[in-house]
Amino acid sequence: MSLFEETLPGGAPWSMIIPRHRLVRLTALDASANLTALLFNARQPLDRLNVPDTLKALHTAKLTRGHILMSDMGHALASIVDDTLGWHDPLGGHITAAHVRAKYGEHSYQDFRNDWYRNAHDNFLVELQKHGLGLRDLIASVNFFSKVTADDDGVLAFVEDHAPAGAAITLRTEMDVLFVLSNTPHPLAPVGEYPRARVQLTIDAAAPPADDDFCRNFRPECARTLALTDRLYL
Repeated sequence: MSLFEETLPGGAPWSMIIPRHRLVRLTALDASANLTALLFNARQPLDRLNVPDTLKALHTAKLTRGHILMSDMGHALASIVDDTLGWHDPLGGHITAAHVRAKYGEHSYQDFRNDWYRNAHDNFLVELQKHGLGLRDLIASVNFFSKVTADDDGVLAFVEDHAPAGAAITLRTEMDVLFVLSNTPHPLAPVGEYPRARVQLTIDAAAPPADDDFCRNFRPECARTLALTDRLYL
């Protein structure tokens, strides 16, 4: 039995401080899920996910096994230790209320109650306020289960039907991390029905990364950011 398990329905916001060295497994229960995420150092939220630095250090424009999500102070927030999909999007950003209205139409809480069309921007603000954070703390996000490619001119394209039901990614927390999640559509997803794919979240205990850990040895920058993070816990 896992330490924690919860299913996030389509549209749902979620946040939790997850201690160091836990396995956070995200499983798409339905096809075409998109889970947008922000990560913060729970002890010092000014130390937060830095997507540009993460991609630069890893020499990549996608996220998959071996990659470490790095903070803007050079610390390791979480390592991707398992991934059945091979590509998660760090480029597309998050969807706003205006985007949702333009793509899916008006579907307000007043008319539809819990079936209203939520957006990641507002979901993030609701969850951030629970932890003493707000609008100025919104940072570049990552989109788990989505794939975005770029052509030679830098034009981004959303890849449809990328994530089948059952796709999963597992992250190991390398410090106490505030996870802020929004199970809402990708900004570049095609116009159609508002998606309602469910995502299951489970948390289990994990051992610290050993000397032969795959993520530690993925790139020299990974080993350095893990060593720097260890200093926070002397």
